[in-house]
Amino acid sequence: MTMTCISSRELNQNITKAKRDAQHGPVFITSRNKTTHVLLTVEDYRKITGDRKSILDALQPPEGLSFDLETERVDIQLRKAEF
Repeated sequence: MTMTCISSRELNQNITKAKRDAQHGPVFITSRNKTTHVLLTVEDYRKITGDRKSILDALQPPEGLSFDLETERVDIQLRKAEF
């Protein structure tokens, strides 16, 4: 696995090369000499994150079970901030 470091300007000029480099390892993207982003393949991303559920999946009721959610309306009053 190789790690590549490119500037955001280089990324904008040659995104195809960055995507090709990501096939061999993470591509660190810098802006003003500071690392700001990392480009990964989907496969590498899934290895890192594992098989976690999304929050939407986690909040779903078990299959075959459903419920109705009833809530009361809340009236929120705005007021001036005091400094």
